[in-house]
Amino acid sequence: MKFARHHFSPVAVSLALTCALVQAQPKPAQPVPDILDLPTAVAFALENNFAIRQARERIRQQEGVVIEVSARTIPNVAAAAAYQRNDREISSGFPASDRAWQISLTASQVIYAGGAVSSAVKGSKLTREAALLDLQTTINEALLQVRTGFYRVLLAREQIKVQESNLDLLQQQLKNATDRFNAGTVSSFEKLRGEVAVANAKAPLITARNDWRLAIEALRQTLGFTTNTVESLRKVPEFIGTLEFAPLTFDLQAAFETARAHRPDLERLAKLTQAREEGVTGARSGFYPSVGAFGGWQLRKGSTDHFGDSNNGWLVGVQSQWNIFDGRATQGRVTQTKSLLEQTKLALGEAQLAVEVEVRRAHSQWQQATELAEASALVIDQATESVRLANARYNAGTGTQLDVLSAQVDLTTARTNQIQAFYGYNVAVASLRKAMGQADEFVKK
Repeated sequence: MKFARHHFSPVAVSLALTCALVQAQPKPAQPVPDILDLPTAVAFALENNFAIRQARERIRQQEGVVIEVSARTIPNVAAAAAYQRNDREISSGFPASDRAWQISLTASQVIYAGGAVSSAVKGSKLTREAALLDLQTTINEALLQVRTGFYRVLLAREQIKVQESNLDLLQQQLKNATDRFNAGTVSSFEKLRGEVAVANAKAPLITARNDWRLAIEALRQTLGFTTNTVESLRKVPEFIGTLEFAPLTFDLQAAFETARAHRPDLERLAKLTQAREEGVTGARSGFYPSVGAFGGWQLRKGSTDHFGDSNNGWLVGVQSQWNIFDGRATQGRVTQTKSLLEQTKLALGEAQLAVEVEVRRAHSQWQQATELAEASALVIDQATESVRLANARYNAGTGTQLDVLSAQVDLTTARTNQIQAFYGYNVAVASLRKAMGQADEFVKK
């Protein structure tokens, strides 16, 4: 069966997750797909990649912080009750009694706290927005790993084909040399040389097959595919896709501007900077008094030990507190929050520089990959023609087997270089798009 395809955008995914984040549930066992293409792999990773799932949980955690901090902006209602038995000698009531009880219902509301409440709410909301942007960053990085892993699987598959084709041709050359040796037209050296060439060609094929197995396991880890059944360990899906060279154009200056405007990690640090500024306001609130209002109802033990004789009534009032001198504790908190603010600003500046360097490197890699991919196509044509001519000369008796083997080695090298170039180009494009802050092309905007 095939995974269902879905298209998501980082922003849409973030907002949807924020509104519908549910408690983490164990992922059901996923069947091994019969067919797996790149869009399906991307959709599967969006739902199952462990880094993405952890980022979702960080959002849920921050949602709880917002709720907790916002609770101070609305009235709090509390109920309390107490009952005690005691020796009459220590009774505080009159007449003396060996028991006491009290029930109260109180509502309280902060009226003024020096800006601590509002700044805490704003700061928590900004931190929540930063968590959303962190999720977008995680998605971009995870999907780049998925693309790279999927391309690595395709590369390994193509390398197997190249090495198998090379081995088939060399075995055909060995058969021709053996037939000619048996006919007495060539020496045993020609046959021995063909046997050595065939033996040497098996090692790269074995390596390519191992690279294929390892590439599949690396992709499985990136996707978050955790099923460990006998079927999943034995079954390998059919991977749909090819490494193609579809030339694209990227302007370096435009890439810089796009990265500055759309990189979610830069936006995240900007949000954290604003949250730190609110933190400074909250720390300074310790210099000011706090004022709160309260009201409620109380019931207390009356003059007798009968509950029906209890006294009850309402109460309302205002209370205030001002730490005139707190040993410079508030000043210390302000200094700490200002330092955190400055550190966040420095981190933002460092991140901006790192993004510019990442974009420049990714653009340079894209240029190199483009040139290599363009050059490889011409080499393939030349190497193929060289093998054809070498075989024709050998069959006509004007060439040697060494010429044929050398031409075949050159063709194998050219084919290997081409698929490596195509792999490098596709990875370079994906890396440059990620460096620019662009969503994966299979993620709907």
